[in-house]
Amino acid sequence: MCRLFGFRSVIPSQVHQSLVSAENALVQQSEAHPHGWGVAYYVAEVPHVVKSSEGAFADKLFKHVSGVVSSDTVVAHIRLATQGNLSIINSHPFQYGKWIFAHNGNIPEFDEYRSLLVAKIPPVLRRFILGDTDSEVFFYLLLSNMSRRFDLHRKGFPLEDLEYAIRQTVKTIEELIGASCFDENKLYLSFIITNGQTMVAHQGGKELLVSSYKSDCSEKDLCPNFAPECIAPSETGFISHLLFASEPLQGSNVWRAMRDGEIIGVDWRMRMATFNH
Repeated sequence: MCRLFGFRSVIPSQVHQSLVSAENALVQQSEAHPHGWGVAYYVAEVPHVVKSSEGAFADKLFKHVSGVVSSDTVVAHIRLATQGNLSIINSHPFQYGKWIFAHNGNIPEFDEYRSLLVAKIPPVLRRFILGDTDSEVFFYLLLSNMSRRFDLHRKGFPLEDLEYAIRQTVKTIEELIGASCFDENKLYLSFIITNGQTMVAHQGGKELLVSSYKSDCSEKDLCPNFAPECIAPSETGFISHLLFASEPLQGSNVWRAMRDGEIIGVDWRMRMATFNH
């Protein structure tokens, strides 16, 4: 399966270590996941997406992009293809407006169910589906449910509305194909979604870890944004940074595995919320 990385912070930061230089960085993981990569980051609230169908471990562009990115919101993905051919158009992350989506998972027998799933997506969104992956259809089905709760183009998408849309989307897929994400039946719907401010991850049967604080910060005496929640669990619900990864990354971040069906995210104020299945 694929590998995911998501980063949201109160200040722009470089992610080179997580993507390239750490002992278990994404570029090392890509040797076993060689079917493409993508990095999405935000500049002045505008998403920039760089993708390739090449393996990240052998692609100089991946290392170059990872070295120059400095942003308060980053999503990265390395692909091990299960549905769809190898092409840039099928590489993650996918984008609609300011929304960025990366998926680690699989909808079994997708060719059989594709037309039924696409039919549930309004034409105004359906026409933007360009590739042939289950992940992109999943993304637009989720956007469809989100649009019924809130304006997709408005800043500050409420976490509670996003959680409801995720539950509805997962339920629709499970009912259609007669399978659950958590019955070891090859339906996996783990993903990260963000609009640059709100960021949410869903553990849908494939491992996903989360970190919202570090064991220590080497720059705490110099950083103007240092706060107690940087190195300890937040007592207020507000945090300084949030990371998601398919595997724990080297460094001082304190990681924990997300539970089956768990949804975790932050809103535009960096208020963290957890929703259990």
